[in-house]
Amino acid sequence: MKIPFHKFISDRESHSNVSDVLDGENINQVQKLQEEFCEYIGCKYAHATSHGSSAIHLAMLALELKRGDKVVCSVNAHPSIPESVRHFDAEPVFIDIDEDSYNINLDLLEEYLKENKSKKLKAVVVTHIAGVSVDLDRLYNMGKTYNVKIVEDASDALGATFNGQKIGSIGADLVCFNFSPHMKNNICNGGMLVSDDEDLMAKARLLSNHAIVKNENALEYIYDVVDIGNDYSMSELEAAYIRAQLKQQDGFITKQKEIAKLYNEKLQNVENLEIPKELNSEMPYSLYIVRVHKNRDSFAAKLQEEGVYTALHYIPLHLLTYYKTKYNLRVNDFPVALRTYQQTLSLPIYPTMTQKEVEFVAKTIQKVLTPRG
Repeated sequence: MKIPFHKFISDRESHSNVSDVLDGENINQVQKLQEEFCEYIGCKYAHATSHGSSAIHLAMLALELKRGDKVVCSVNAHPSIPESVRHFDAEPVFIDIDEDSYNINLDLLEEYLKENKSKKLKAVVVTHIAGVSVDLDRLYNMGKTYNVKIVEDASDALGATFNGQKIGSIGADLVCFNFSPHMKNNICNGGMLVSDDEDLMAKARLLSNHAIVKNENALEYIYDVVDIGNDYSMSELEAAYIRAQLKQQDGFITKQKEIAKLYNEKLQNVENLEIPKELNSEMPYSLYIVRVHKNRDSFAAKLQEEGVYTALHYIPLHLLTYYKTKYNLRVNDFPVALRTYQQTLSLPIYPTMTQKEVEFVAKTIQKVLTPRG
C-alpha cells in the first residue's frame, strides 16, 4: 500500500463544471466563484488569482509597499511571504513561533511592535499553520494600536473558524487563500484575496490585470494603463473545478477531524512520538503535525520506504540561504522555530483517506518507532 501526502478530489460536479467550460457554456466561472466565495466566507469582496502566491503578492501591491518598508511575519512561513516583500525591495522582519500551535508568537510580535514604531512598518502577515489561527481579537487590536495593516495567510485555513466565524470574515485588512497549498499538489492552482475594505480591493482589482482600464463607450480593443500592475488572473477551468470543491469544504473539514481523531487514538501511546495538542474544538486539521523525538529525517525516510509519504511545514526562513545571508541571521536566533523544525513532520490527511489507510499509516509509524529488543 502507498499513501501519498495528498490526493486531489475528483467528483461528478467537478467534471460537470469543467465540461461546461470546455463546451463553451456562457458561464463566467471566475465571477461565479468570487460571488460564491464571498457567500461562503462571509466577506464583502473576493478576487480570484492564479496562485496563492499571487494573492500574497497582490496584497502587497494593494498596500502600496515600497523600498525600505517593513513587513513582519512568522519565521515559520512559506517563502512566498518574504519573497513577495523582497520583490518591492522592502524588508521582512521575522518573529519566532509559539511552541504548541507553530504560529507566530503574539507576545514577541507585540514586543517588537512596541519597540519599533515607524511609518516604515507597513504590515503584519500571519500564517495559520494547519488552519489553526492565533488569537485574532488580540491581533486586530495590535493592528489598530500600532497602526499596521493585518494580512492573513490562510493557505490552510479555508473553512476554518475563530469563535464561530470563518477566517476571512472577521477583521483583517486582507486575507489570502491558496487552493493548492505547499506540498498538497492540487490538480489546479488558484488563490483568492478577500477583504471588507472597498478601497483596498478596488486597488487590487485594478492592479491584477496590468492596471488596464477601458472606456465602456469605446471599441473593445481600446485601453489605457494607469499604474504598474501584473497579470494575476485565474483561468475559467481552475475556477470551475474550485467552485465544486468549495461546496464540499465544510464536509472535507468534518472528515479531516474524523481522521485526526482516529490518528489520535492509534498514535497517542507510540514511543518517541507526540500527537498534535488539541488547542481548541475548532481545529480543522488541514495538516496533522506530529513531533518525533528521534531522528526526524531518518523517520521520514523509513516511512517512505514503507509507502507512507510525509511533508514539512516549514523550514524556518532564517535557515534558508538567501535570508540567512541577506540579513546575517544565526541558526539560534529563533530557538523555538529551530527546535520545532528539527522534530516535526506532517502526516497524510485528506478527505478521501479511508480508515484502512489511516490504520496503515499508524501501524507503519509504530513499526518504525518501536525499539528493537
